[in-house]
Amino acid sequence: MTVATFRALHHGRAAGDPLVLPGPWDAASARVFADAGFPALATPSAGVAASLGYEDGSTPPDEMFAAVTRIVRAVTVPVSADVEGGYGLAPAELVGRLLDAGVVGCNLEDSAGDGTLKDPQRHADWLAEVRAEAGDALFINARVDTFLVGTGDPADAVGRARRYVAAGADCVYPILAPLEVLPVLREGIAGPLNMAAGPDRESVAELGRRGATRITFGPGMQRYAMGAIGDLAATLRA
Repeated sequence: MTVATFRALHHGRAAGDPLVLPGPWDAASARVFADAGFPALATPSAGVAASLGYEDGSTPPDEMFAAVTRIVRAVTVPVSADVEGGYGLAPAELVGRLLDAGVVGCNLEDSAGDGTLKDPQRHADWLAEVRAEAGDALFINARVDTFLVGTGDPADAVGRARRYVAAGADCVYPILAPLEVLPVLREGIAGPLNMAAGPDRESVAELGRRGATRITFGPGMQRYAMGAIGDLAATLRA
């Protein structure tokens, strides 16, 4: 699948029929999701970090890109990668490393490592540089962290999202936005809207009904798998 086809998956979707992208954390989990018939995958940085033995946000860039490359190599469906805030890389280097890894898209956060929001215009300008370097070769999902580390004001989230779309983002991701504000975000933001669901059908269906275009899971699937392994380990130990 080309980047253009991946981008097209986000448009023209019927109401209540979001694009569902499971979150593999390694090559083996990627194969499971691809074999289940999902058209594309989206890696979670926290899930990959856990699989490598790191806390969320602490994975060295070389290890993150290496892990993503292994995931891409393991499947024939396209993969988008969560690369957090871009690891301080210049746009040209960031885009080069993403393309070398073989991904069709990326998540980019608008909060800093110290848990504060970035200036929205400066971040928009940086996203515009990433877009200019990537051309049409990457699908950019711009994360909006207002509800994670900011005030939680929907108007702030909408304002940030509009700047990022104007800068060239293909999709915006207001992480941890409460369900009740999703219709407000949907009305105020043009283009695809990414929301995070729990690893269950009901969560996915509810987000779709409320206007989400695309559903990802953050580290939820990796944690679900670890929980299942923990239950198995306890049973065997007993």
